[in-house]
Amino acid sequence: MMRSLVVVLTAALCAADAGARDLTVERLYDAPDLRGPALRLTRFSPDGKLVSYLRARDDAPMVSDLWAYDVARGEHRLLVDARSLVPEEGALSAEEEARRERQRTAALRGVVEYEWAPDSRALLAPLAGDLYVYDLARPAADAVRRLTDTAAYETDAKYSPRGRYVSFVRDQDLYAIEVATGAERRLTAGGGGTISHGVAEFIAQEEMGRTTGYWWSPDDRRLAYLRVDESPVAELERFEIAADGIAVVRQRYPATGEANARVTLAVLSLDSGGAAPVDLGSEDQYLARVDWFPEGDRLLVQRQSRDQKRLDLIAVPASGGAGQLLFTESSPTWVELHDDLYFLRARREILWASERSGHRHLYRYGYDGALKGAVTAGDWDIVAEDNGRAVAGIDRRRGKVYFTANRKTPIERQLFVADLDSGDAREPVALTSGDGWSEVTMSPDARRFVRTYSDPSQPPQVSLHDAGGRRLAWLVENRLDADHPYAPYLDRHVPPVFGTIPAADGTPLHYQLFKPAGFEPGRRYPAVLIVYGGPGVQSVKRRWSAGGSRQTAQLLAQHGYVVFQLDNRGATGRGRVFAEALYRRFGGVEVEDQLRGVAWLKSQPFVDPARIGVFGWSYGGYMTLMLLGQSPGTFKAGVAGAPVTDFRLYDTHYTERYLDTPAQNPEGYRLSNVLTYAGAIRDRLLIIHGMADDNVLFTNTTLLIPALVASGQPFELVPYPGSKHAALNFRDTGIHGWKTILDFFDRSL
Repeated sequence: MMRSLVVVLTAALCAADAGARDLTVERLYDAPDLRGPALRLTRFSPDGKLVSYLRARDDAPMVSDLWAYDVARGEHRLLVDARSLVPEEGALSAEEEARRERQRTAALRGVVEYEWAPDSRALLAPLAGDLYVYDLARPAADAVRRLTDTAAYETDAKYSPRGRYVSFVRDQDLYAIEVATGAERRLTAGGGGTISHGVAEFIAQEEMGRTTGYWWSPDDRRLAYLRVDESPVAELERFEIAADGIAVVRQRYPATGEANARVTLAVLSLDSGGAAPVDLGSEDQYLARVDWFPEGDRLLVQRQSRDQKRLDLIAVPASGGAGQLLFTESSPTWVELHDDLYFLRARREILWASERSGHRHLYRYGYDGALKGAVTAGDWDIVAEDNGRAVAGIDRRRGKVYFTANRKTPIERQLFVADLDSGDAREPVALTSGDGWSEVTMSPDARRFVRTYSDPSQPPQVSLHDAGGRRLAWLVENRLDADHPYAPYLDRHVPPVFGTIPAADGTPLHYQLFKPAGFEPGRRYPAVLIVYGGPGVQSVKRRWSAGGSRQTAQLLAQHGYVVFQLDNRGATGRGRVFAEALYRRFGGVEVEDQLRGVAWLKSQPFVDPARIGVFGWSYGGYMTLMLLGQSPGTFKAGVAGAPVTDFRLYDTHYTERYLDTPAQNPEGYRLSNVLTYAGAIRDRLLIIHGMADDNVLFTNTTLLIPALVASGQPFELVPYPGSKHAALNFRDTGIHGWKTILDFFDRSL
């Protein structure tokens, strides 16, 4: 792989006219995108004839337009030009801003989401708070029609399954527009204040991977929806300090051990207008997922216990009332939520992913809840991007299921196919190749798929394939030639080296290491550990490392640092035993594993062991503080971005999943608390935090400051007025933040 990268870079450099340049912080946020043409939300039309996608504008990398690729003609065409429709978007509504914060898309503008009409004749695209429809049957000049024009934001817009309605949430209530007539209908009433209808509550959006609060029946006649009452949730006063003033925001935040929002489910009949409540029991619990059986006569509801050790799948009549328990997932630690549930209607079966074997695999259940058998098995996991769906498609006629998995190695991902009836006997067949990372979107009939692939020598490229894996066309070949946006920086590009080191119990821990640009043998360099360390995340992946969210390592390496990343126990993609190592205590095995990695790093002949820094954001900021506090003197300097310092301040679903409640596990919370170790910090420290952070509250940082002051420890603080959790994703704070971090390490190391 290293040899192939040298060939690619050499060819590109020979062709380039301009001299090589240093990668600047400003360039990371400028247009065009350093990765080349980056496509997002790639989807097939329901008839499989078009592939739609969002593409960043050449003049504004954070603004996306909606495009489509004609499979038969091999042609791309622009559908929705965001800037032509809305030249200046203005500020997001508070509800939409919070929703995008939960989806990690708050910095994006233009078209950020869209949906196909079921008949493939139109696409629905929210833009600047209103809804637009692109009619593929009309001439391009007048194909875009504005569906709503209101002062309020319309969010979570969907077509109904048969395309009769477009539904959405406005001012905390549900509405629907009849597509044929344009008539708008209000479906619920009483939303406002602490009450909302059809909206996913904060915990569902932030921690449960559920971003919607309503679901259409297959026949368009019913709508299952949530009523969320936030009145039981404690109200915190959060000060959003901006440059021009201070606003006191009263935010209902469900802290660990405290009350959650009260969530109930009902089924609305569009014919009668009446809503029938669903009886899911009165105990403290989470409503995790809702799906309709394809026959439309029942709902399949996933109900999770408050302690998250039990997940019930319950069939509920469409008329409401009590349901029937089909089957249960249970664990002595926690049951992980996911979206890999599919109905096999002709078989009257459910395809479901479970970690019952210690790894996530696929199983078949009957409609009655009886286990039919395993579809996949082995010491590997089916895996998805950002905890999405691992199953790319199902060929129900041929009995095939297509899914992404890390069967070869945890740091790579490819597409596989297996027989639904194969059980444990036959191994799945790999359909993609390459030593890298694949993301896959499949057509509804499972005849074709679109693959986005990258590796350390290849920025993301997008290709169209048949179901057997044969490439049919490039959508984006993205060659690293002289015209590529990254061409001026290629000679200073640093490819990573991958390897493993053993944990204390012998478990192999994967790492990636970047040597400094212009590396000189015999010289010792300062090094920076980039750490996340928290559960549910994987940092070490064999993929492209320049541009986008993976810019950190490349930026530091091109500024003269050795960069090291390691996935400690607790990370995702390695099975249950690996993930559960941190159960009931944070900052234990994660710190232990990272320190073993740093000890190995210091032993390398090109690393100066006296000049080691550490950087992390969010849980990574927490890890920075825990490493400095538990092992003073190991590092010379650390940067903690938006750090949790006391997990009693963090939310219910995340914190209780791993630590239980403070009342159940007081010692675990004490040992997981940064303040327990803060007095021992002796190394240089920079703290960065958005003062309007509604995820990791700024209170976490204000609690840390007195502890540092009391111990006499100097530190530097960069608070960003008005910024939320993802402050570095925005251009102004991002440029300032990265310049501050680089300056801090330059001065400290």
